[in-house]
Amino acid sequence: MADEPDAPTTGPEASDPLARLKSYQGHPATVSATGRDPVNLPMIRHWCEALGDTNPTYTGPDAVAPPTMLQAWTMGGLAGHAGRTSSYDELLALLDAAGCTSVVATDCEQEYLQPLRPGDEITFDTVIESVSDRKTTRLGTGHFVTTRTDVRVGETLVGTHRFRILKYAPAQQKKTPPPPRRPRPVVNRDNAGFWEGVEQHRLLIQRCTTCTALRFPWLPGCAHCGGPDWDTVEASGEGTVYSYVVMHHPPFPAFDPPYAVVLVELAEGVRIISNVVGTPYDKVRIGMPVRLVFQAYDGDLTLPVFRAAEEAAVEEAAVAEEAAVAEEAAV
Repeated sequence: MADEPDAPTTGPEASDPLARLKSYQGHPATVSATGRDPVNLPMIRHWCEALGDTNPTYTGPDAVAPPTMLQAWTMGGLAGHAGRTSSYDELLALLDAAGCTSVVATDCEQEYLQPLRPGDEITFDTVIESVSDRKTTRLGTGHFVTTRTDVRVGETLVGTHRFRILKYAPAQQKKTPPPPRRPRPVVNRDNAGFWEGVEQHRLLIQRCTTCTALRFPWLPGCAHCGGPDWDTVEASGEGTVYSYVVMHHPPFPAFDPPYAVVLVELAEGVRIISNVVGTPYDKVRIGMPVRLVFQAYDGDLTLPVFRAAEEAAVEEAAVAEEAAVAEEAAV
């Protein structure tokens, strides 16, 4: 490490955290460091190819390096530079101790004084130019640290590079929002009776009082005879999967793809679109016997869904047995 002035350990700076940080302003971070490689055509070519820059100024025997490559010639790689001092690391350690454990580069400023040519040997010095007061950003609160690097060829200053980072304490994450709610059905005068039945755990099917044709979904008039009058029949709940699709994309809030959307043919002969619950989506099959159940969502929404008939029978038997045990215990 190169020699450098010691940061104060006594006086106001020792007890004032901000003053302690600002005491590093003006301290060298790198002294008389040398570029790992001279300015060279292969690096210039790679740079231009990566950026799609076809300017002929950067090729041929009289080529110059793109000005924006200024920092590239000062990079130390994994090994770093022999001229690096401890000041910058000490400053970052103080910021870590103050809770500013995260870092993000924010911006850089470059000034070009003279073009660089292949063969130029680079030397440079870096100084800690400024440490800001504590700032609040969307990322969190912390300090902006700016370094200035003066790049030379021999004794000639060819460019200056200012680099600024934010060392910050990450902002507390916002509370996880509640899970999205399922879309609510649109209830109108034509289907209000159906949803009233669902609230009572009854699946009601319209029946034309003129021709007795059953219809589902609910409609204001009979599709067979045109009769406007109707009553209802309660579905037994037995049915089979008539068809189905598996939804993968696009995702919708409150739904977790993949899942099966089924068209169930009820024992009464009408069909209803719903879901099969309790059965993996890849186990649903056309012709699979199912039984109606009513499932609550979000605490205030009840929907008619279906279970595989065998699974439903096992569940009903377990519920009946539990009820019988409770009744016997009560007696």
